[in-house]
Amino acid sequence: MERVKEQKAMREAYSDLLLEYGAQDERICIVDADLMNAASTNRFQAQFPDRAIDAGVAEANMIGVAAGLAAMGKIPFTHSFTAFASRRCCDQVTLSVAYAGRNVKMVGSDPGISAELNGGTHMSMEDVAIMRTIPGMVVFEPVDGAQLRAAFPQILAHPGPVYLRLFRKQAWSVWPENMPFQLGKGAVLREGSGVSIFASGIMAAEALEAAEQLAAEGISAEVINLHTIKPLDAELVLASTGKTGCAVTAENASILGGLGSAVMECLSEAAPCPVQRVGVQDRFGEVGDMAYLQEALGLRATDIVQAARKAISQKH
Repeated sequence: MERVKEQKAMREAYSDLLLEYGAQDERICIVDADLMNAASTNRFQAQFPDRAIDAGVAEANMIGVAAGLAAMGKIPFTHSFTAFASRRCCDQVTLSVAYAGRNVKMVGSDPGISAELNGGTHMSMEDVAIMRTIPGMVVFEPVDGAQLRAAFPQILAHPGPVYLRLFRKQAWSVWPENMPFQLGKGAVLREGSGVSIFASGIMAAEALEAAEQLAAEGISAEVINLHTIKPLDAELVLASTGKTGCAVTAENASILGGLGSAVMECLSEAAPCPVQRVGVQDRFGEVGDMAYLQEALGLRATDIVQAARKAISQKH
C-alpha cells in the first residue's frame, strides 16, 4: 500500500481550525511563546488581534496568562515546542491549570524527532510522561490533519485541560475523512490476529507499513491508533491483546512513561502478555533530518517488525 502525504502541513490545519471555530466562539483566544509564525497562528492574530497574546520566550508566564484567561471564561490555546510546553513550565501547568481546574488547551509542537535540525535541546522525548502524570490532564496526539479536524470540536467541548502534541509538517495520510472519532477511544486501523500494534502520532503510518511487511511473512498484525494516550482506552487494549496474545507499542517519544508504559500498566494489571516497546530508548535527541533520526533512534517500520517477531516468539 503506497503512502501518501497530506496536502496541508498540520500547523496549517491547526491554524484553519482556530480561525473557523474562533469566528464562531469569541471565547477562543491564543497565547503564544514567540512562535506564531512557526505554528501559523499569526493568521489568527491578524484576524482577531484582541484575542492573540504573544508572551515572548517566557513559557511559564504564558501558562499563567492562559490560566487567568480561562478563569475569566475564555478558552485559551497556548503553544510552544514540546520541550518548552512541558518541562520548562511544568509547575505552572500543574498548579495554575490542572490543580485549579482551568480550561486551557496546550499545544506542544515538533514532538520527538520532528524537531529535526533544532537538535537535542528542542527534542522533548519525555513530554508525554510529564503530562500523563498530571491529574485531570488529557494527552492527545493526532496522526494527521484529518484526525485533528475530527478531534478539534471534542477538544473544545472538553471542560478541562488538554495537551495536544502537534506534528507541524505534512503528515502521512492515515485517518479516513469519514471515520468516526471519539476522544479517549482508540481506533482499529487494520484488523489482525497475530500481534497487536498500538501506535500514536507519526508512528501510526510506520505501524501500518510494518503490518504490510508482516503480512508478507504470514503474520496477521492488528494496528490500533491510541491517539488519546490519557485517558487510555483500556477496553480496546485488552480486547485486542485478548485476541492476539501479544503486543508492540510504537511512539515518537521515550518508552519510559509514555504510550508503551501506559499500555504495559494496563496489561500488567488486567491481562499480562508479552509486550515490546518501540520508541526512544532512554537517550537524548540529536541534530538530523527525519530519515536519519528515525534510523538512529529506531523509529522505523522495520523496527516495529522486529519487535513484533520478538513479541510473538515470547508468546510461545
